[in-house]
Amino acid sequence: MSVADNLAALKRRWARWRDGLRARPAAEFTYRIVVGVVGTLVLAVGIVAIPYPGPGWAIVFLGLAILASEFDFAKRALRYVRARYDAVMAWFDRQHIAVKGVSAAFTGLIVVGTLWLFGVIGWSAGLVGLEQQWLKSPIGLGS
Repeated sequence: MSVADNLAALKRRWARWRDGLRARPAAEFTYRIVVGVVGTLVLAVGIVAIPYPGPGWAIVFLGLAILASEFDFAKRALRYVRARYDAVMAWFDRQHIAVKGVSAAFTGLIVVGTLWLFGVIGWSAGLVGLEQQWLKSPIGLGS
């Protein structure tokens, strides 16, 4: 069997499974609630992760894709967000190196600020004997 045949068989099995759920309203309702909760949680994690280096936007798209598997509003939102993301990335690619440098510095500040807030910087400084009060977290974490 080819990959295309395997994918087609998987789609048919998935469609039969979903048809079975539709035949049982309580099961379909429960399934949609679970998809909504899981998709929303993944989306929320992605939104929090956007300003940090790493897969923040990929997590956002994954959360929207999970939601879009059951909800029409999420399909529209996924198309819109993806188009806006592509437009912003195309704009960013055309920018001068100074704009890209400021963006990298801003990302670095967010990372350092988060590390400071959660007490990682104060804790690390204490490990090497550079304990300073201003390095400690203002919310008392990591002390």
